[in-house]
Amino acid sequence: AFPWFGMDIGGTLVKLTYFEPIDISAEEEEEEVESLKSIRKYLVSNVAYGSTGIRDVHLELKNLSLFGRKGNLHFIRFPTHDLPTFIQMGRDKNFSTLHTVLCATGGGAYKFEEEFRTIVNLQLHKLDELDCLVNGLLHIDSLSFNGQAECYYFENASDPEKCQKMPFNLDDPYPLLVVNIGSGVSILAVYSKDHYKRVTGTSLGGGTFLGLCCLLTGCETFDEALEMASKGDSTNADKLVRDIYGGDYERFGLPGWAVASSFGNMICREKRESVSREDLARATLVTITNNIGSIAKMCALNEKINRVVFVGNFLRVNTLSMKLLAYALDYWSRGQLKALFLEHEGYFGAVGALLGLLNAT
Repeated sequence: AFPWFGMDIGGTLVKLTYFEPIDISAEEEEEEVESLKSIRKYLVSNVAYGSTGIRDVHLELKNLSLFGRKGNLHFIRFPTHDLPTFIQMGRDKNFSTLHTVLCATGGGAYKFEEEFRTIVNLQLHKLDELDCLVNGLLHIDSLSFNGQAECYYFENASDPEKCQKMPFNLDDPYPLLVVNIGSGVSILAVYSKDHYKRVTGTSLGGGTFLGLCCLLTGCETFDEALEMASKGDSTNADKLVRDIYGGDYERFGLPGWAVASSFGNMICREKRESVSREDLARATLVTITNNIGSIAKMCALNEKINRVVFVGNFLRVNTLSMKLLAYALDYWSRGQLKALFLEHEGYFGAVGALLGLLNAT
């Protein structure tokens, strides 16, 4: 029964996918209850919900076939701390009368299960977040993104002048290393549709970047932190190889521009006094991104996988980090490894949850 949703309740953001059927027969239209109509209308006719909910219109997948129906797939996100507002809205719109199954994944599917049950009278069908991530990613990649490529890479990543985004054909995706950068980071090796493993992870992720930026610069939001970082120079905070060697460390192939010590210049009072908030934001971004790139490189070499796809909402509107990852992977692997990216970067868990609806009903 409609409505069809997939929900991924993460540590920082809730991601929601909504399938809007466009092949509704006159008979169905007539039988459609008021509450279902109002939910559909509310979701599809707005691009913002309350003060923090956002529908990513540019990601909408049009005219899609799912479970034998035709429709559009919508992508919506809002901060996890606003989930109570969303739950209240479900109650106000009489969600429980629709007898629908809500498939949910992410830690919040466990954490907030009780609220969904008591406030909205809704039983969550819980799914494993890494299963959902892999299924959602493979499914979206198998579709056409309204005629354009879902997967892309950066050509000439080392040259800001010539660097450009290029489509990449991921028709034959295996084996693939998936680096999911959310609040924290999980790294998966995917060998086939049903065979994958979590290789490792790190607690230094998108949440770390934003948390440290809030402390160091007084910013409030991810977008604000990125905006600051884009104007800063991390080398004012970081100590580079050339600051120590006066140039390259040739014997071991370390170029002078490489970071020897992240934030290493901040032990000197004069440098602390002259560093800007923008520099600190940029240094935080570079520190977190380089660390993820370094771990991803080791995992890829260890697992003997040469394609690394980076996903997760840390990369939303964050071209800086994407180009940094693309360059770092290419440079430090001497061209052996390729960094790939996907347009629907943060929504694969939610798509996987939506696909889980087929088995849940």
